[in-house]
Amino acid sequence: MTNPVLRLASYNIQKCVGLDLRRQPRRILQVLEQVGAQIVVLQEADKRMPPRPAALPHFVLNEAGWQAANLGGAGSLGWHGNAILWKGRGVALIDHGHLALPGLEPRGAVWACFGTPIGTLRVVGAHLGLTGGARREQVQRLAQRTQDWLDMPMIWAGDFNDWARQPSFCALAPNMTFLPPKPSFPAIRPLAPLDRIALSAGLKSVRSGVHMAQPAHIASDHLPIWADLQAN
Repeated sequence: MTNPVLRLASYNIQKCVGLDLRRQPRRILQVLEQVGAQIVVLQEADKRMPPRPAALPHFVLNEAGWQAANLGGAGSLGWHGNAILWKGRGVALIDHGHLALPGLEPRGAVWACFGTPIGTLRVVGAHLGLTGGARREQVQRLAQRTQDWLDMPMIWAGDFNDWARQPSFCALAPNMTFLPPKPSFPAIRPLAPLDRIALSAGLKSVRSGVHMAQPAHIASDHLPIWADLQAN
């Protein structure tokens, strides 16, 4: 019998504003449908100004069959713009929450626990800062806060905002293995592996990639990344 596979994706949707400067939430959904992931971590899912309403409206997600962890408030989709969506049979939300991250910019991480076809797992979504020092502090904080979460395998995913193929912050999270970097930014001509996925013990990636099909090249300034995961 074939071992079940779960596809997880991460996508910085730039508040649904594409490179043509048009805000088109349904275009983002079109890209998500093409990716075919059961769980998706989003960054920049809310508009910038308070009360930060969802850039990808709840009713648009609901129409397409997506569910979102209730991480925000006042109509937001996520927390500090980070959101977690899921869709499909066999995936059920168990718990969720968020973690504050250090830095001069307002940054945070979100997490959600799921029952899935490959077992229970915890997904952590983050959007790290623009400076190397801030990113190192933020990864260190994530590693400290999650080191005792041994009840289930864990995934980190998000926009890690670092152009290096092997960023220095990887060494600060010894319990996580970052998947090989794949260029996802800028969408029109991807050069930098800003978007990353990392796995704890108990999980392996059997395939991973960057989704490049139209309209992803214009729907955001990032391309979505994905990984097909199995229990290890």
